[in-house]
Amino acid sequence: MSRIPLVDLAASYDRHRSAIDAAMRSVVEETRFILGRDVGEFESAFAAFCGTGHAVGVASGTAAIHLSLAALGIGPGDEVAVPAHTFVATAEPVSWLGARPRFVEVDAETGGMDPDALKAVVDRVRAVLPVHLYGLPVDLAAIGALAAAAGVPLVEDAAQAHGAEYVQPDGSVVRAGAYGRVGCFSFYPGKNLGAFGDAGAVTTADPELADRIRRLANHGRTSKYEHLSVGYAERLDTLQAAVLAVKLETLAEGNRRRRELAAAYRARLTGVGDLVLPVEPPNRRSVYHLFVLRSGHRDGLRAYLREAGIEAGVHYPVPLHLQPAYASLGHRPGDLPVTEAWARECLSLPIYPELSDGQRERVVARVRDYFDTAAHRR
Repeated sequence: MSRIPLVDLAASYDRHRSAIDAAMRSVVEETRFILGRDVGEFESAFAAFCGTGHAVGVASGTAAIHLSLAALGIGPGDEVAVPAHTFVATAEPVSWLGARPRFVEVDAETGGMDPDALKAVVDRVRAVLPVHLYGLPVDLAAIGALAAAAGVPLVEDAAQAHGAEYVQPDGSVVRAGAYGRVGCFSFYPGKNLGAFGDAGAVTTADPELADRIRRLANHGRTSKYEHLSVGYAERLDTLQAAVLAVKLETLAEGNRRRRELAAAYRARLTGVGDLVLPVEPPNRRSVYHLFVLRSGHRDGLRAYLREAGIEAGVHYPVPLHLQPAYASLGHRPGDLPVTEAWARECLSLPIYPELSDGQRERVVARVRDYFDTAAHRR
């Protein structure tokens, strides 16, 4: 029986093959590799998709956070509120700028930044950087209100949430990346909108901030050999923009399929063993970049799936406050117990638009078998 990968990039390419090949061939034949017209065209299309006035293509999701914080003036001596349960790329740019990440506890149900935990530290930080984890928006109204009251910018890490939606208290709907001062996106190949390498974008409604970020990404340039400030080499490649423009056309459709798969997983796995399934609050619409369940038998279940040719992932096994890279901050096990519980128990099942119903049912059957047999008591 064929293997079921956690992410199937080959299937994604097959789905878009002819259009991607044509778009890339056009870039190569015209040799417009740096800041070609495809970059601007993709930026406009992505801004429209997100519902923001501006989008700036950059080299990666990490670069998007770096450039956004730099453009907002974050620097030495500052602190930035960052959830402890996320990939290290959320915190790294804070450190690059000489600032300090203030690791914040996460919500027990969703794994996103906990507004109550943020409330305790928000008066000491210069920016708030929540992560829309696994494709689910954080509680933007609560977190946004805290940031606004403290007079600091809200910077959305939307690297996993392309197209995710939040229903505001007045009933209006806003997409991830359009609520805060800026939104930071990754187009790493396995994302809902994935490039053929590293790529990212920043979204914002502020034209001056967009110009500042665009300039910083391109060596601080105002013209080819004039540089208003010291900048960085963090531009979006034209080839990547061409690929992304093609795949953006099917992103909404792909997100719908992810939600269908998630609903089926939830229906078939509710009540199985000790599984805790993903929660989707009524005012938030996830795009299920990942389908992450929790179990006290996580490692045994993962091994059992692997034996059946099913790949599962752990996002993320070591919380940021306990990473060796941040040992200097002095955190100890037990400092953030909810985050640490997520790290011990989380398991990501395969989910992507090309996953067939039959493959999904193979995953479900194997998970159920694990808890129906004595395997989980080994």
